[in-house]
Amino acid sequence: MRRIRQGDEVIVIAGKDKDKRGKVTRIVNDDKVIVENINLVKKHTKANPNTNTPGGIIDKEMPLHISNVALYNSETDKADKVGFKTLEDGRKVRYFKSNGEVVDV
Repeated sequence: MRRIRQGDEVIVIAGKDKDKRGKVTRIVNDDKVIVENINLVKKHTKANPNTNTPGGIIDKEMPLHISNVALYNSETDKADKVGFKTLEDGRKVRYFKSNGEVVDV
């Protein structure tokens, strides 16, 4: 079970986009994530008439290391650590360590 999953609201805690929030769109490998509208770079692309892609300069989201993002807690409006606990019915869930609130419902 991962601490950060696809679809989670995260906040960047290090790097050029520090303190920006976004949703995890994809997990690249075990240690990289792509967050929407975070870590944008300019990419020069060549036109390809076979696939109808125009050429030019596009903004592309690049992966961030998973240690540079933290799960965002909307109650405290801050980044929060995540722990795991097992409920009475046997399910393993994630919870915020600051207030004990369960992340997965």
